[in-house]
Amino acid sequence: MNLGCIVGLKEWIVPQDKAFFDLFEQMADMVNEGAVFLNVIINNYVDVQNQCHKMKQIEHQGDLIAHQVYEQLNRTFITPLEPEEISRLATALDDILDYIDGTTQQMYGYGVTETDDFMKELARLILLSTQEVQTAVRLIRKLDDPRAVEQHCIEINRLENLADVVLGNAIKSLFATNDAITIIKLKDIYENLEVATDKCEDVANVLSDIAIRHS
Repeated sequence: MNLGCIVGLKEWIVPQDKAFFDLFEQMADMVNEGAVFLNVIINNYVDVQNQCHKMKQIEHQGDLIAHQVYEQLNRTFITPLEPEEISRLATALDDILDYIDGTTQQMYGYGVTETDDFMKELARLILLSTQEVQTAVRLIRKLDDPRAVEQHCIEINRLENLADVVLGNAIKSLFATNDAITIIKLKDIYENLEVATDKCEDVANVLSDIAIRHS
């Protein structure tokens, strides 16, 4: 049997192979949509309850797509990536959106009345990171240029390092004040925004591993 026949046979046996890549791209798009909306909320901090409700809807859509990935994994015999890689990537993408949504819900729950430059800068870095995630996720469908995937992963790591610096400056500024309740509230929010960039880095690590293993 020649190579063409083998490839064709695999496609016949596992016609849903490409569904994983479709779902990952949908998840990455939803994560980026959450990051875009996070910036809208933080830069125009009005009607917060309604805005948080809209964010929760985005997060719910992300959960539904993640659930489809796990369902697909359970019923697919031969997968285009290792099952562990598929599970790790789905979880890592879902985690980003969970932290984006969780932080906006936290801001509303804590009764935050206004945002500041630290929040705006962290939200901007989150958005830049999710844009890199979007692009890198699309590259694993064919993996004809693993170095391109790695370049986006390196950029995500760089953005996460910048977020660490912003967090450090935010906390330093915060502890120069004397309002203990405000310190507690804002410290939590700053830290959770920074964790969203950590979760983007987790995605980058999974994508980098995939690129290396399958190149």
